[in-house]
Amino acid sequence: MSEDLSRVDRAIVNAFQGGFPVVERPFEPAAAALQDRGVDVDADDLFERLRDLDDEGVLTRFGALINAEEIGGAATLVAMHAPEERYDEVAEQVNSYDAVAHNYEREHPHLNMWFVVSVPDTDEVEETLSAIEADTGQETYNLPKQQEFRVEAKFLLDGPIPEGDVDLSDLGPEVTPTDRTSLTPAELDLVLEIQDGLPISPTPYHDVAEAVGEDVEWVLSTIKRFNQEGKVRRVGVIPNHYALGYTENGMTVWDVPDEVVDEVGPAVASLDFVTHCYERPRHEGVWPYNFFAMTHGRSEAESAERVEQVREKMTEFWDVADADWDTLFSTRILKKTGIRMDERAKANTVEPEEADD
Repeated sequence: MSEDLSRVDRAIVNAFQGGFPVVERPFEPAAAALQDRGVDVDADDLFERLRDLDDEGVLTRFGALINAEEIGGAATLVAMHAPEERYDEVAEQVNSYDAVAHNYEREHPHLNMWFVVSVPDTDEVEETLSAIEADTGQETYNLPKQQEFRVEAKFLLDGPIPEGDVDLSDLGPEVTPTDRTSLTPAELDLVLEIQDGLPISPTPYHDVAEAVGEDVEWVLSTIKRFNQEGKVRRVGVIPNHYALGYTENGMTVWDVPDEVVDEVGPAVASLDFVTHCYERPRHEGVWPYNFFAMTHGRSEAESAERVEQVREKMTEFWDVADADWDTLFSTRILKKTGIRMDERAKANTVEPEEADD
């Protein structure tokens, strides 16, 4: 599908995977920024093309990418073995849990099922895993994030603005970040309204304001503040990376010596094609790897080249042996509902006067 995209389409996808303006009529400054980069498009054209890209499935959605961790609750990555003869049955049992969001079949001789558990309270992680073990008869291996070095899943195309560096997030109302970790009821309503994206209209924030019964100025200020506080990772287009040709999804895993993890993390995260980069725990005798770096490629050759670049970066810090790493490619999407904010956000909501305490 990506080869069918026009020059303007490619510019839109590249430019606005973050940094979209949070102002009442955002398409006007966004179009002006594209014009400054040599892309001939006005606000109406930009709106219509973005709407069409969404309709055509090039975009997963348009809007604010909520940072679930900052909204409340807990999430963790889990690995397990599903016997070949029971694989689909086990997948169905695991997927039946509302707490299970993403679930992938991955190439590994033992741990061939990988899923994310998202719950309102940290204590519920172990309860959920115990229930899954009881249902499936298979042991689970909890791999919670210990350090996050990068989460920036940008998928850029050949064409205008190849660096994807248009950032208009400074536009909009002046806001002051807070150190509050909880949400107010009004903020909860906003999170639930925008978690699946903004309306694709000339005035998306005004439409959201009407939906939640607030002034548009409050919606603009809150979304911009959330962006600065980290509750929103970015505002912009969220591409469907498969539609853009990024079909090779490789999870590289590494047994990094503990004493160099803090140096390795930022170094690997600096590679622009690494979309996720974490430290996670090992499981003795089963899983020796403590460092995860996710890469995506548009072909097996490109994917292999990117994995090799990660390995080369690793060798700057220690003598990497063949047994020190592996790449687990996804072979099947078993479930992909996204992490729902509803229960997690509600459990972290208090009245305004309590939030200020």
